[in-house]
Amino acid sequence: MKHLQTGVLIATTLSAGLMAGLFAAFAYAVMPGLAKSSDHTLVEAMQSINKAILNPVFMLPFMGAIPLLGLAVVLAWRGHGRSALPWLIAALVLYLVAFMVTSGVNVPLNDQLARAGDPAHAGQLASVRADFENKWVLWNIVRALLHTAAFACLVWAMFVHGAHQLNESRHTGAAARIPAPAFGPGHPPVAQHPQGTQSHYASFASPAPGPGPGPRA
Repeated sequence: MKHLQTGVLIATTLSAGLMAGLFAAFAYAVMPGLAKSSDHTLVEAMQSINKAILNPVFMLPFMGAIPLLGLAVVLAWRGHGRSALPWLIAALVLYLVAFMVTSGVNVPLNDQLARAGDPAHAGQLASVRADFENKWVLWNIVRALLHTAAFACLVWAMFVHGAHQLNESRHTGAAARIPAPAFGPGHPPVAQHPQGTQSHYASFASPAPGPGPGPRA
């Protein structure tokens, strides 16, 4: 159970970290770069990105982090490491809110951009861009912050879990080093006396010498 809990926690943290890094990169690099480009370039680039990102490398950590987080919470609740449970619950809530932002805001905006068609033949690209860019950028920042906060909670949960495991191992090792009294079956423990005590007790147990024989008449 301990190894399963540790493995699930590591996999969950890695998945959340990948998502936090991805959306943060859009916030501080991709979208600021596209903001300086033409309408045609932004629309074409985002349409291509939205198609390319739907692959197993993205979907597995993005979708898989939710059941992994749920399993991590259950294992912490039922097993060892309850000290990490509040951080796991906080990470699960933050990740779910970020997931709802993506599915409720960013994905519909991506679909709206896709319906604009090929930018080489679409008209009014400035209007298409205006309806998409600012709102998408704002909510991407929101989900990037939520994912980063979830990742931070998981990192701290791993630290707390590891400290708990280390402390528990130390106590177990200390208990294993204490020797048990070696008494045979049916033999009561014998009190141990310091050296010389036995002869001291023997001196009290020895009879006192009686008076010698008197003079004969």
